Amino acid sequence: MTDQSLPRAAPVFDSGFRGQLDDLLRWRRDVRHFRTEALPPTLLDTLLDRACLSPSVGNCQPWRFVRVDDPARRAAVRADFEECNAEALAGQAEERRTLYARLKLAGLREAPVQLAVFADEDTSQGHGLGRLTMPEMLRYSAVLAVHTLWLAARAQGVGVGWVSILSPPQIASILEVPGSWALIAYLCLGWPVEETPIPELERAGWQPRTDRCRQVLQR
Repeated sequence: MTDQSLPRAAPVFDSGFRGQLDDLLRWRRDVRHFRTEALPPTLLDTLLDRACLSPSVGNCQPWRFVRVDDPARRAAVRADFEECNAEALAGQAEERRTLYARLKLAGLREAPVQLAVFADEDTSQGHGLGRLTMPEMLRYSAVLAVHTLWLAARAQGVGVGWVSILSPPQIASILEVPGSWALIAYLCLGWPVEETPIPELERAGWQPRTDRCRQVLQR
């Protein structure tokens, strides 16, 4: 029996830890402004190991990661972002276009690490458990892996930015992934230029946080 297979007592998370967890959640930000220096070589592996601790439907672990280093592929991703962003700008109400145009919505030029996250919708792992009535649980499971990676990165002082202004079919084509892989997230990772507990979109005047998310319906 290996050390890893030995039963362990459940940890006790004291009030000090819970306070730090609250700080981690409050200080996790969607980062768009990155310093250009590289991350330590093994740090991304550590973050991916943490991401793989995430829960998944039927324990199927459907997340698939693609690190994008090739300059030509990165340039193609940026071109797709620019095209999609121009379309999104044109679709904004006239009174919000100027504000939208001022927003920095991606760190695709500066971030030293770019990571595409996919959900393998053809995986045999998990034997279909929990997916017959809600097949979207595969994608939700991959989203949980993104969130786990995000928190683990913040705990290491690493910023993460989620770029959603992209065409999923185009990104899948650029990265030449299997047809059963659905794009979940395109992430930029690196050292942030600044640290703040206030979301950038709130500081820019786009959208403040509200109390609506706390509302619970009773039936």
